Amino acid sequence: MGRISTLVLIGFGAFFIALAPLLRFWAAEKIISAPANQFGISRLEAKQAQYFSLQDLKVLTGDLDIIVTTRGDVKEATSDRVVWDEATVVNDVTNSRPQIDLSERRSAFNRYTGVGVNCCGANIDKTPVQLDGQIYKFPFDVEKKTYKVFNAQAGKSFDATFVREDKVNGLPVYVFEQAVPPTKTETRTAPANVLGITGTTGDVQVDRWYDGKTTFWVEPVTGSPVKQEVQRHEVLKTQDGVERAAAFVGTAKMTEQTVADLVKNAENGKSQINLLRTVIPLVLLVVGVVLVLAGVVLGRRRTTQ
Repeated sequence: MGRISTLVLIGFGAFFIALAPLLRFWAAEKIISAPANQFGISRLEAKQAQYFSLQDLKVLTGDLDIIVTTRGDVKEATSDRVVWDEATVVNDVTNSRPQIDLSERRSAFNRYTGVGVNCCGANIDKTPVQLDGQIYKFPFDVEKKTYKVFNAQAGKSFDATFVREDKVNGLPVYVFEQAVPPTKTETRTAPANVLGITGTTGDVQVDRWYDGKTTFWVEPVTGSPVKQEVQRHEVLKTQDGVERAAAFVGTAKMTEQTVADLVKNAENGKSQINLLRTVIPLVLLVVGVVLVLAGVVLGRRRTTQ
C-alpha cells in the first residue's frame, strides 16, 4: 500500500509537470482566440463634420452620431476563423437628419492572428471584396512594427505603423497610425446644377475619392483596439478631376463610454491570457514538483524502515 501511494504521488507530480508547459505553449494559444459569438455596439462622434445631404441636395455641417453594431455569425465559424457582420448608422444631430448614411460589412478573419480570410460572402454594402491584412483586431502579442490593416472605406489594406507607447484609462497600449492615399471608391451621376456646374444641363458623372488617417490604440497582449480616431476626407470630383463638393469630411472619435467598455474588455482578456499562460502553468509546475518530492521522500522513508 505504501509503495502504491509513493507511485501515485510521483505519477501525479510528473503529470502536472508535463501539463504545465503543454498549457503554456500549446493549449493557451488554442484557447485564446477571437469569439465566434461576438456582439458589440460602439459609438463615435464627429463634431462639425461636412457631408453631402441627399435629402437637401447640398453640403451640410453638423455633429454626427455614428453607431456601429457588430455581430458574429456563429454558423460560419470554424476552429480557425470567425465571421462578423457589421452595420453602421450615421445620424446628423445638429440638423435633425437621421440615417444620413447606412452601410454594411461582412468580414471573415483568422481567430488567432486577426488576418482576413476570403470566404463566407465577405462584402462591403453587398459588393464582394477581397480581404487582406488585419480585420478588427491585431494579433495577440502585438509587436512594435508595421502591420497591414484593412480599410473598409477604401476597400483594401494599407500600412499601419507603430508610432509610440501610450496609456488609455491607465491601460498600457501601442499606438499605430494608418495613412490612406487618395483612392477612388465610387462612380455615380448627379445633377450638374447641384454641383454648381454652369453651362451644363442634366446629370454628370462624379467620382467619390477617399483619403484619411486612422489612429489605433491597441492593447498589445490581446491585440484589441481600445480607442480609434478616423480623420476622414471624402470629396466628389467630376471626370475632369475638379473637386465639386464634400462627400464626408470630418474626424470621428470613439465616445468616452465606448472607450471605457473596450478598455474593460481588454483588461479582462489580458487577465485571462495571463492566467492561462503564467498563473495556472506555474501552479501546476509547483504542485507537480511538490508531489514528486513528496513521493520520493515517502519512498526513501519506507526503504529505510
